[in-house]
Amino acid sequence: MFYIALAAAMLAGIGTASAHNSCKNDWRQKIMSEKVAFLTVEMGITPEEAQVFWPIYNEVSKKNDEAMHKVFTSYKALDQALNEGKGSKEIQKLLDAYLDAIEEQKELNSDAADKYKSVLPVEKVARLYIGEEKFRRQHIRNLHNKPGERK
Repeated sequence: MFYIALAAAMLAGIGTASAHNSCKNDWRQKIMSEKVAFLTVEMGITPEEAQVFWPIYNEVSKKNDEAMHKVFTSYKALDQALNEGKGSKEIQKLLDAYLDAIEEQKELNSDAADKYKSVLPVEKVARLYIGEEKFRRQHIRNLHNKPGERK
């Protein structure tokens, strides 16, 4: 199993961090390596499946990061406008932008599932989504239970 996870991590195209943001990139690379290994085991994908799946997953992840950034940016702008007491027209415009960003993210997720199903059986695609949620929850628990910190 270790070799499959290692192969998947290499196939995921995780590069070395640049000197510019090495700390942030090192952390991101570490998390992605852990996630790839975790998902590979959870999904039970073969090396052949991994070879075609991980490039698609990486492409989707990049687009999802961009979409999520758009949602957060539009949310912050809307929240700021409300806190500053802006007018109805501006709030409506910002609300529309926020809702559009959420809709774009939803469409991206739907398209991603179709892409995944084009290279993997539906059961493994379902295991991907379950595995991503398990991984997310595991990391949240780890953050809350760091030794030496108060709860």
